[in-house]
Amino acid sequence: MKYTLPELSRMIDHTNLKTDAKVADMEKLCSEAKMYNFAMVAINQVQSANCARLLKGSDVEVGAAIAFPLGQTSIESKIFETANALENGATEIDYVIHVGMVKDGNWDYIKKEMQGIVDICKKNNVISKVIFENHYLTTEEKIKLCEIANEVKPDFIKTSTGMAPTGATEQDIALMRKHANDEIQVKASGGVRNADLFLAMLKNGATRVGTSSGISIINEIKERYFNDNQEFLEL
Repeated sequence: MKYTLPELSRMIDHTNLKTDAKVADMEKLCSEAKMYNFAMVAINQVQSANCARLLKGSDVEVGAAIAFPLGQTSIESKIFETANALENGATEIDYVIHVGMVKDGNWDYIKKEMQGIVDICKKNNVISKVIFENHYLTTEEKIKLCEIANEVKPDFIKTSTGMAPTGATEQDIALMRKHANDEIQVKASGGVRNADLFLAMLKNGATRVGTSSGISIINEIKERYFNDNQEFLEL
């Protein structure tokens, strides 16, 4: 695959999900996202309205994190939180599955949860992303979640919240890409802090990467690969 530098920027979800994120931090995040033309700002749900205002008129999406970071809320709570985020201007939704139900093997619950959130996103014409939180899952559980996603059809499946002890790995991206249908994209998130790891995620099938290091990653790629009038980076 060949990528221009702007195309690589559009594969980054510029992230600030910190507990102590202030209004000024959101202003900085949104300003940076517009400057680098990143795909999205990844924020806690409560920041949706403010970021929608700050990003109005730009190409940057407002990505609300739902049931973040534990996923341990009811289906009804997650659907309400999703609807509220959309009402406040969110244009993409990243929700955390109920990992406990996965460990219990309650696949009907997981499918019902995914279906409820994906349905409301489709109704409102916004992108849905399902966060697996792979650190806690076996290979078999990851594959089963891909199979459920193939039935429900979210826009993305995603490796991690970035809050677990480990985040995205090349192996998980390759596994998710292998077992998800072609129309479902894969997002890498958690621990992607440099150009080499970012590009490794793309090589293994990710089309979005959530990171708080997007600026340094793009600047590193620009310096290493685009300083000699090179138009494309081939992976």
